[in-house]
Amino acid sequence: MKVGVISDTHGLLRPEAIAALQGCERIIHAGDIGSPHILDQLAAIAPLQVVRGNNDLAADWAAHLADCLQLDLEGWAGLLVHDIADVPTPLDPSVKLVITGHSHQPGIDWRGERLYLNPGSAGRRRFKLPVTLALLEVSASGIEPRIVSLLE
Repeated sequence: MKVGVISDTHGLLRPEAIAALQGCERIIHAGDIGSPHILDQLAAIAPLQVVRGNNDLAADWAAHLADCLQLDLEGWAGLLVHDIADVPTPLDPSVKLVITGHSHQPGIDWRGERLYLNPGSAGRRRFKLPVTLALLEVSASGIEPRIVSLLE
C-alpha cells in the first residue's frame, strides 16, 4: 500500500504535492492544515486521515478533528499526532509507526523496531528548511519510508 504523509500545509497545497501524492491509496495529514479546502483537495486523491495542529485549534472548521489518531496500516499499528511532545509515554509497544509534524523538519528515525516519521512542511518555506512530504510503502513484511523534496 502506498501512503502519502503530509504536514504543515498552512493553507497552501502546492501542485508539486498534489503530483507527488497521485497513486496513493491513503493520505495522512499531520496537522497545521490551514484551510478546509486542503482537506477537500487531498480527499479527492485518496481516503484521508488527519489530526489538527496547533494553528488549527481556533478554526471552527477544524473543531471536529482529533488531536491524536490511532492508525492501522496493513496491520501495522501507528499513532498520528501533530507535535512529538504530545506522544503519550509510555507508548504502547504495539505501536510501530509514529507520525508527527510541527517542526517543519523532515525526518526518518528508526528507534529499534519503531519508526518516527516527520514528513516536514509542504506549505510555505519556513526559514531555510526544505519543502517536503513523505511516502510510505507498507506491506505485511515492513514499512519503507522516503522523504520527497517538492522544491529544488
